[in-house]
Amino acid sequence: MAALQRLVAYERVSTARQGASGLGLEAQRKTIEHFAATRGAEVLARFTEVESGRKADRPELLKALHLAKVTGATLVIAKLDRLSRNAAFLLALRDSGVRFVAVDMPEANDLTVGIMALVAQAEREAISRRTKEALPVAKGRGVKLGNPMGAASLRRAGKGGVALRAAVSANADRFADDLAAVIADIQTQGAISLRAIAAQLTLRGIRTRRGGVWGVSNVKVLLVRLNAV
Repeated sequence: MAALQRLVAYERVSTARQGASGLGLEAQRKTIEHFAATRGAEVLARFTEVESGRKADRPELLKALHLAKVTGATLVIAKLDRLSRNAAFLLALRDSGVRFVAVDMPEANDLTVGIMALVAQAEREAISRRTKEALPVAKGRGVKLGNPMGAASLRRAGKGGVALRAAVSANADRFADDLAAVIADIQTQGAISLRAIAAQLTLRGIRTRRGGVWGVSNVKVLLVRLNAV
């Protein structure tokens, strides 16, 4: 591969807190800096996108693509696999006409990205469809999302000891299963952090198993039950 003389770096983090803390960002920068150094290339500028999961617009990506286009530079990203399920990003990259390279997938090209975008879009539509189908089924079984089904309710019903713990665990598992498709849909749309997922669940009018508002700790427990962390 010929040495790349000029690069425009594009980095992405999923939340404002992550962007401010540098969590995940430092690793991307080191990867890109190493890539540039080994090829004797100059990084003209660096653009960092901070996404909340609520908006699909990516102003920093547009700036990066514009600079790369007017300077004839190559857009470089550290990890394309982080964005492989993001159809909007992939299509913007493919349609920009800008040369690009992903450090983790240097063989990727316009065709590769186009196929990845189609797969990502199909997956998102399938998850959305499954979500719509799953919620009525859950309601039909008498499951109420956000309905208090914890230890207090079971104690009032006269359950105790081992039976109580087993019942609480089973209720928690069923609740997690009912939300599995919803969580997958939220993550596909770009909400990756615990805080972003909690915000999306709240926006969708879904309560916690105890009927409360979602927070980081609630989401973490839910994801553990779904084997998502």
